[in-house]
Amino acid sequence: MNAIRTLCFATAALSSYAALFYRLSQVRRSWRDSAYRALIATLLLQCLTFTMGAVAMGGGSILGVGNLAILIMHLAAVAFCVAAQIILLRWAATDEAAARGTRYWLITGIALDVLLTVLFFLADGPGRPASDFDGTSRPLLLTYLLVFIVSQAVPCVTIYRQCGPYARMTDNASLRQALRMLSVAAVVLFLYCTARTVNILTLAAGVDIGAWKLASNVFSASGIVILSLSLINSLWGPPVSQLAEWARSYRSYRALHPLWRDLYEASPDIALEPPGPSVSDLNYRLHRRVVEIRDGWRDLRPYIDRETSAAGAVGGMSGGEAGAELRQAFAEAAQIRQALEAKRTGIVPDHSKDAGDFDDRDTDNFVAEVAWLTQVATAYSKLSKAS
Repeated sequence: MNAIRTLCFATAALSSYAALFYRLSQVRRSWRDSAYRALIATLLLQCLTFTMGAVAMGGGSILGVGNLAILIMHLAAVAFCVAAQIILLRWAATDEAAARGTRYWLITGIALDVLLTVLFFLADGPGRPASDFDGTSRPLLLTYLLVFIVSQAVPCVTIYRQCGPYARMTDNASLRQALRMLSVAAVVLFLYCTARTVNILTLAAGVDIGAWKLASNVFSASGIVILSLSLINSLWGPPVSQLAEWARSYRSYRALHPLWRDLYEASPDIALEPPGPSVSDLNYRLHRRVVEIRDGWRDLRPYIDRETSAAGAVGGMSGGEAGAELRQAFAEAAQIRQALEAKRTGIVPDHSKDAGDFDDRDTDNFVAEVAWLTQVATAYSKLSKAS
């Protein structure tokens, strides 16, 4: 069990040091920014907290004081939570509100650290077995542990409550992503506080919950890893966003293929170059596929029957599914299928769309165009399978 706890502390410490070293690489251009300095202070305290946690697992004393590593870990954890609050204020609040909030949290953090130090020595912390800090029935030491947990839980709640509104307020996509991850970290760390409270109270009552005691360590390590990632999102955020965008484009490219294939077979001239399986230049190929679908659609206009609809195809769906947009997508898909068949047989319908503008949905940008054509292509595939 101690090996797993040590591993959790080490994981949290390594993620903290990784975030710190990355942020220190920006020191030359960012040091004058007060938010950056607060971030460095937070990461230093985060590293100290979990380094001392790993040291405490080895037992022994520091500077001749027993359990001093545990006290330092707890004091650093309080300061770390205060610094995290200050970072959030620097990111999202006005200068005046940030300064006022910073003073409040600094005073609160100092008061809590003084209180914990006094309780630690009054409870004979240096002379107690290290296992007593997992939970004990001794009143002073139990008070010390509960005060520490409250000092961690309250910032988790305030950070979670603030991150959502701040994320909606900002136009900075990177900051918005960091705030959302910070809110997730706050939830996970609050679960740590809950699990740790259960550990303390059950041990104080003489109840052994076995391996469930490790839940607090797992929540703590997971929350710190998420928190560290949120603080260095400028490193991994853009590549991940690009990968997600590529994946969305690839899904759209694949979804458009059945519709494009049938239009290409009916009108081979729509293709600027011979089709191939490569997606090395996906953005270009997706643009070409959209353009070629539109061109193939135009070639079918003399064969599109204006009275063709897909009412039957959506008739079995619920009212929520068969919305106006979905019904239009199925109607367009049904008209395309009918027009392709008419072109193959050479039969021009009596009510053809050989003149006038498109009456399909008007889209004002490429992303919207891809989304709309993907709906039509999906409807087209469903109609083809149903026939």
